[in-house]
Amino acid sequence: MEKTIHQGRNVKRFREMLGIKQDVLAIDLGLSQQAVSALEQKEALDRDMLERIAGILKVPAEAIRNFDEEAAFNIISNTFHDDAAAYINNYKCTFNPLEKLIEQVEKTEKLYEDLLRVEREKIALLERMLEKR
Repeated sequence: MEKTIHQGRNVKRFREMLGIKQDVLAIDLGLSQQAVSALEQKEALDRDMLERIAGILKVPAEAIRNFDEEAAFNIISNTFHDDAAAYINNYKCTFNPLEKLIEQVEKTEKLYEDLLRVEREKIALLERMLEKR
């Protein structure tokens, strides 16, 4: 038995994965939020509407047309193994991001101090030149 793909639900899934609210999609489509909600309830969407939605969400229309959550879950569960989990858990950052930030702040402070010193020297030079006149 062939499983039916619910295109409206797929639009909702992609929209939510991308962090886009219904009202934002509605504005982009020139529809009301209620109309977008109704679209997401439809099993099959009009081809033109599906293409417009896909364009706004920046996903291929085929992805919306054919996305099957159960199939995706099966693919993930069949390809994710313990060695992949071990790799993720063993990943070690080679530097401390906070130390890098402090290092950058210190560099910025030194540059500022150097700039201030040079400006003070310029002012002193200009004052000496004015005194000679």
